[in-house]
Amino acid sequence: MSDAADRVTAPGLRPHDDHPDPSVAARGAVDTAAIRVVMQSTDKPRVAVIGAGSWGTTFAKVLAEGGAETVVWARRPEVAREITETKRNSDYLPGINLPRTLTASTSLAAVLAGAEQVYVSVPSQTLRSNLAAIRELLPADVPVVSLMKGVEKATGLRMSEVLLQGLGIDQDRIAVASGPNLALEIARRQPTAAVVSSSSVDTATAVAAVATNPYFRSFINTDVIGTEFGGVLKNLIAVAIGIVDGVGYGENTKASIITRGLAEMTEFAVSLGAQPSTLSGLAGLGDLIATCQSPLSRNNTAGRLLGQGYRFDEVVRQMNQTAEGLASVAPILELARANGVDMPIVGQVGEVLAGRLDPRNIAPHLTETDEPQGE
Repeated sequence: MSDAADRVTAPGLRPHDDHPDPSVAARGAVDTAAIRVVMQSTDKPRVAVIGAGSWGTTFAKVLAEGGAETVVWARRPEVAREITETKRNSDYLPGINLPRTLTASTSLAAVLAGAEQVYVSVPSQTLRSNLAAIRELLPADVPVVSLMKGVEKATGLRMSEVLLQGLGIDQDRIAVASGPNLALEIARRQPTAAVVSSSSVDTATAVAAVATNPYFRSFINTDVIGTEFGGVLKNLIAVAIGIVDGVGYGENTKASIITRGLAEMTEFAVSLGAQPSTLSGLAGLGDLIATCQSPLSRNNTAGRLLGQGYRFDEVVRQMNQTAEGLASVAPILELARANGVDMPIVGQVGEVLAGRLDPRNIAPHLTETDEPQGE
């Protein structure tokens, strides 16, 4: 699984003929003509995307350009109107043209009616409050896919577990999608890969078939625990990388945190039932690399502000979008303590968030003891 991104192929590269920024072509983007072929020649299942933030809108674009008839639920009428009428979502994806076939609505009933697959992309801490309305309208027997990377603060539950409780559906109908998926790069059609995970191979396969197009390739596995925790834990390490970046430390420091962070991620996830190989794949190492190194990462940005001396509440106010890593630190540390797992890097992030640790001191001690340890 770890070499999945290497096997992604993209038909010829040339400038987008519908992208407002010519410089995008120089950065690499899949041929627009290839997208048209897929959209015109593929059977078109109807899919619903719940959430019109940057990732929800981007994934809706992926689905639409993979041939699916895609409708997005937006909380705000002005966002729904802009997506439907002007094919833009300027609040979250400035400068990006959306497919002409993509529409949006503030009516959950309208969005869910006739849906053959449902993708959910709302902030993790508000998911449960949205599920009562979705449950009443959810078409029978359709897969429900979590696009979220967080844990519920009050319970420590993964998003698939919250979906299971809140929707009351069979576990085999639930899938999760994860991987190195920075929204703006994907919205610009820069090739990447993801992994779709479900306890049911049939569900994972059905979802991956729809969530694939010439620039976005979905692989599958059945390790839901590892796939979800990979997506959660890499956010916490990305906050740490942002902090040391904000302080001004260099590449050695960041490489040490990424490497030891992956070890923390793997030990934690395996202690809760994950397969170690999953943490070496797209949902673990792949996502960790992308999130830690990119200024497009919200968690990296939040960490950088902390490293520059901003308080936690000031960072939250400055962020236009949710940085899931900030809300996940406390419940992850509680789960780690309950399972006897040491997470010194995540623990230090928690201390910085609480104002008890100077950001400059997050890196010098990457373990909880001064005694030599095996790597």
